[in-house]
Amino acid sequence: MSIKTATLALVTIAASAVPFGAAMAETKVGVVNVTRLLQESPQAQAASQALENEFATRRRELESAQKDLKAKEDKLQKDGAVMAANERASAEKAIRDGQRELARKQNEFMEDLNVRRNEALGQLQRSVLQEVQAYAKTAGLDVVVADALYASPSVDITNQVLAALQARKGAPAKP
Repeated sequence: MSIKTATLALVTIAASAVPFGAAMAETKVGVVNVTRLLQESPQAQAASQALENEFATRRRELESAQKDLKAKEDKLQKDGAVMAANERASAEKAIRDGQRELARKQNEFMEDLNVRRNEALGQLQRSVLQEVQAYAKTAGLDVVVADALYASPSVDITNQVLAALQARKGAPAKP
């Protein structure tokens, strides 16, 4: 009796798997390289340029402060031997204070830059996701897989989504 039950169970499982396999054969799949979209889209390039413009002034100020501090250190090293003790101590203190202040400003700069970069990246990711979803709906895809280990060029939709992103930004599409 148990052999009949096991055989019946196997036949039932095999019969139920046939319609599932037929349904899977009809599924339209697309694969997209998200990293490439985040690097090559005109929106990514615009966000990168906007960040550079936003932080350029502060970056120049930090570079200037760094050059000034280096000039003070060079002057102390060059003239330190002939300076009075209190003058030398005062110059050394000014350099230490300058180094601390520069380090604090650099840390603030990096924190602010990272916060803004993360905000811009989040917005860019949402934009790319919306474009992928819109393309998938238009193309009648059932599933879109991001960053597959291998994908045939026939299912890779990265170029099409990139062209749609470029068209939406008003940039010329790459072939």
